[in-house]
Amino acid sequence: MARSGSAVQKEEKKTVVIAIANHKGGVGKTTTCINLADNLAQMGKLVCVVDMDPQANASQHIGMSHPAEINYTTAELLTNPELPLTYFVHDETRIDGVALIYGSMALDNADDALRMEPRPNEVLRDRLQPLLGKADYIIIDCPPSLRLLTSNALAAATHLLIPVESGSPYGLYGLADLTKRVQQITRINPTLINLGALLIRHDDRQLVCQNIEQKAMGLFGKLVPVKIGTTTKINQSSTVQTSLRMFDSTNKVAKQYKELAKYIDNETAA
Repeated sequence: MARSGSAVQKEEKKTVVIAIANHKGGVGKTTTCINLADNLAQMGKLVCVVDMDPQANASQHIGMSHPAEINYTTAELLTNPELPLTYFVHDETRIDGVALIYGSMALDNADDALRMEPRPNEVLRDRLQPLLGKADYIIIDCPPSLRLLTSNALAAATHLLIPVESGSPYGLYGLADLTKRVQQITRINPTLINLGALLIRHDDRQLVCQNIEQKAMGLFGKLVPVKIGTTTKINQSSTVQTSLRMFDSTNKVAKQYKELAKYIDNETAA
């Protein structure tokens, strides 16, 4: 993968693989994926977004084509191991420095194919090997489920980030199941590092947010110190297929995602 107009990077480098996971939908996984990728790219990092969600929202957000027009998506990546990874990585996206492996609706059927594999949880990790040492960051946007697609993302990741909808009384619903799944995957991926829960739509003044913050700390044992607030401009930036920073760099949430990128880059540098 390469930046626009530059030669493909040849030198080996450390690649951080971040799975953004929560099997509850609508908690900001894709928003975090896109805006984290954008801000890391702004720091000069080479980033590849891997869209593992059948809804393919990340792909529709930053891809130059609609996912339905793409022949080689994560569905084929997981089910056709004879195809080289170069078929799948699209260097040109709507965010400079961010490459994309498209998701597609065909991922809905990928679980059945993965179950036929001798190591069904480790297919993605094997397929992403050629990117290691090339990209600085691989960010995996997981689907809202705990089935094999998410398990593959967790097995392939070096780090886990868990967005939690702080502004909802049901923000922690089912997340105990996610922690159990993570514990199971650490038998396959014992070096997986949990970056912690990332509070989304958080407002320190609201009692519900205060309660979710306390409970999330008790459940996960670690919170990302950067908290993401609420802004209508997230939906607006999504509508015009751009990042929040590119839409309005002065927005408070845009600045929070910039701070998040700096924090994660520092946390994963060791």
